[in-house]
Amino acid sequence: LTMPLKRAVLPLLDRADPLVADVGGANTVLFAAEQRLGYNTDVPGMVRALAERGIAAGPGADISPTVILGGGATASAVLAALRSLGENDVAVAVRDPARAADLLAAADRMSMAVTLRPFDEDSLAGARLLISTVPAGVADPFAKALPDLSAPPRAVFDVVYSPWPTPLARAAQTAEAVLAGGFDLLLHQAAMQVELMTGRPVPLEEMRRGGEAVLRLRAE
Repeated sequence: LTMPLKRAVLPLLDRADPLVADVGGANTVLFAAEQRLGYNTDVPGMVRALAERGIAAGPGADISPTVILGGGATASAVLAALRSLGENDVAVAVRDPARAADLLAAADRMSMAVTLRPFDEDSLAGARLLISTVPAGVADPFAKALPDLSAPPRAVFDVVYSPWPTPLARAAQTAEAVLAGGFDLLLHQAAMQVELMTGRPVPLEEMRRGGEAVLRLRAE
């Protein structure tokens, strides 16, 4: 399911995985035993995507603290992913603090502390891990500012997967930061969806090659 359906579907579910309640959204609905069962694979998919690139978080980690760009539903999923990695205090840069109510409610449910920052380049100060949850193009001003930081983030995760690389991804590479992209998330959350639907392990590398081939065609 895509946003805003991830939230709109909640009243229609008969049962839901605890992550669904924590995040406030379900991206997968299974129909079994005449019930609608809700799941969120974005969160574990994000954890796997970060781990695959060697990105860790949490107290004592060399890429903590974390700054998140954007305060929408994807940012709520990021909070849950960071919580599972031991992080409990993050900064979130938002364009309109008045629209961050759902994010703050999710943080409260997960007992996480969130500090809202203005949506400008100054919000990058001190970030070791930068996670962008905003649509393509919105993070471009941050991409321009990133190389000029005296201490740029050590790792960057941009959830956009097409077009790729984004300006933020290029800036991260220039700064020699560890980079994870939206395709990493797309792959792992989709693999978990297939596992839920079929009850079988998935051919992850075949899925990876197929997805990369499609993205190359889009870029041509």
